Amino acid sequence: MITLLKFVHLAAIAIWSGGLLVLPLMFRQRQGLAPGPELDRLHRFTRFIYVGMTSPAAFVAIGSGTALIFLQTTFVEWFSLKMVLVGGMAMLHVVAGLVMAQLYEPGGRFGRVAMATLTTAYTVLIVGVIWLVLAKPNIDSNAFAEQLFAPGGLHRLIGPLLPPGLTPWLAQWPGDTRMPMP
Repeated sequence: MITLLKFVHLAAIAIWSGGLLVLPLMFRQRQGLAPGPELDRLHRFTRFIYVGMTSPAAFVAIGSGTALIFLQTTFVEWFSLKMVLVGGMAMLHVVAGLVMAQLYEPGGRFGRVAMATLTTAYTVLIVGVIWLVLAKPNIDSNAFAEQLFAPGGLHRLIGPLLPPGLTPWLAQWPGDTRMPMP
């Protein structure tokens, strides 16, 4: 069961990553096309890549990855960092959708700098995820966030950043969450 789920996860990640990398190149092809059959063809093809392939692959990759987290109980620091990078991929996936929604309007454009920036961002995130999964580096969270995982650690970290009136409300809101002691 886990082997099949891993295969589905890897296949979905491959399709999702490939789609993310090709989308900026497809967006760039919009440059210089006048309204007409060529622009319509490019728009349909780009929408198919985004809506028909990349988005479903992202959904399957995230869903199967979430199932694998609980089946394999992967709760280590490198994995948390991987989740941050996957979150970045998901956010930039939405950015691609927003770009595409405006790109095919009259006068829409996607310059070289935008293409290079988006492609570089995708590449850095994808390579970062691959490196973390293959290297599984030993990251000691106590070295940089010793108190973060202690009770109340998150509050000590972000408490000074919160508005003054919100802090007392948050302290009483969830009630007593301490573990009962025998």
